[in-house]
Amino acid sequence: MPELPEVEALKDFLTENLVGHEIVRVLPVAVSVLKTYDPPVTALEGHEVTAVRRHGKFLDLETGGGPHLVTHLARGGWLQWRDRLPDGPPRPGKGPLALRVALETGAGFDLTEAGTQKRLAVYVVRDPREVPGVARLGPDPLADDFDEERFARLLAGERRQIKGALRDQGLIAGVGNAYSDEILHAARMSPFKRTAALTEEEIAGLYAALRTTLTEAVERSRGVAAGRLKAEKKSGLRVHGRTGDPCPVCGDTVREVSFSDSSLQYCPTCQTGGRPLADRRLSRLLK
Repeated sequence: MPELPEVEALKDFLTENLVGHEIVRVLPVAVSVLKTYDPPVTALEGHEVTAVRRHGKFLDLETGGGPHLVTHLARGGWLQWRDRLPDGPPRPGKGPLALRVALETGAGFDLTEAGTQKRLAVYVVRDPREVPGVARLGPDPLADDFDEERFARLLAGERRQIKGALRDQGLIAGVGNAYSDEILHAARMSPFKRTAALTEEEIAGLYAALRTTLTEAVERSRGVAAGRLKAEKKSGLRVHGRTGDPCPVCGDTVREVSFSDSSLQYCPTCQTGGRPLADRRLSRLLK
């Protein structure tokens, strides 16, 4: 799933390639992708893209005098830029193409979604806050006013495992499964440590890991073409998705805990005092 760093890079890429250009056609291919009907997608046509913004994991294309096109790529979604779109309308079918946006230059982009779970979402709205997921977002962790004190206040009201707190978009916007693993590894903290048990020193370390991990990921992605962002993300991950590999810090074997629809990765030596965490499906989690 694209998270804050990749969506930030897509925002920068689209700012360079979309702003100042006119949308001439919006073609939904998969009916399930559209989550709104008023305004219709045709209301975007004939309007110039004036800005591209990011709200957590949401991309927001703002048009002058027209509505916003807001999208959430979800787990299997992606944006594919084309310097020249194919001639003729796309054919509906079982392929990954969900929606196409064409510019007056002949360029444009496709929104695609792999897999059988269709969660890619597109909204055409007058204000991005009309999108429920945007309206409920917590603060952006890379915002200038997101300091350690604000982070501590957010955690003070929580009574759960820190992994889940970091992934909660209503608490902090933009962090998902992959970067929460990376942040906790950098902070040398168990994913199942309870937020209520965090000391001031641990909160400070976690805040530093959060800001550093995300900032470095954004910098790695900056200037990377949209088609290469997935590979760039994977190459920069130290523990997430690397079960069985040696930890780049201590050399211990990266381990995994599986859930019904996801998994997490961690280093026992760096994060849990050398103790493996039990699989949640089989036994109680170690804290």
